[in-house]
Amino acid sequence: MIVREGYPFVLGSFAIAVVLGAWLGSAWAIFPSVLGSYFIYFFRNPEREVPQDDSVLVAPADGKVMDIVPVEDDEFVKESANKVIIFMSVFDVHVNRSPMSGEITCQRYSCGHFHPAFDDNVGAENERHLLGISNGRLRITVTQIAGLLARRIVSWVTLDDHLEQGQRYGLIKFGSCAEVVMPKSVEVTVKKGDKVIGGVTIIGRIKG
Repeated sequence: MIVREGYPFVLGSFAIAVVLGAWLGSAWAIFPSVLGSYFIYFFRNPEREVPQDDSVLVAPADGKVMDIVPVEDDEFVKESANKVIIFMSVFDVHVNRSPMSGEITCQRYSCGHFHPAFDDNVGAENERHLLGISNGRLRITVTQIAGLLARRIVSWVTLDDHLEQGQRYGLIKFGSCAEVVMPKSVEVTVKKGDKVIGGVTIIGRIKG
């Protein structure tokens, strides 16, 4: 299964392969066929077994934990927090998932640059889409950040929508990063360098 946003890329690539193959020979169809196959792979949308536990936060994306940094007095979380930064390569699943159940009580889209997603300044300078999620017990933010190749952030949700833990809410095309800001009352359960799976890997656990 792939996300609907992938169909124009997949069908377009294979259509070009058919046309080039018919006009110029089968060798000319190889590259667009390979590209179409890659698009099927990139836009894959696998089913996941999401933990049913409101005391944990799950990863919003597949990828590698690039850093965990302290955040003082986040404007939405409104207390000292930790930020987990996850880098998604062009080979990772790019569908994003909600770390916890709750209401979207803040939504902000910011235009910006398209620096490489592993650059230290991407969170402040690159195009990004932030969701503030609250459930009465906890307030967090999750941010989609565009990268060098990712020129389009897609969101399937809006303000006041309810999200279930692990629910798909958007994706980024092509290669990017995601950030989760969680209060320090949540113990971070991953470390820099860890590989995480969106909707599956537990990245935080409420203390106590």
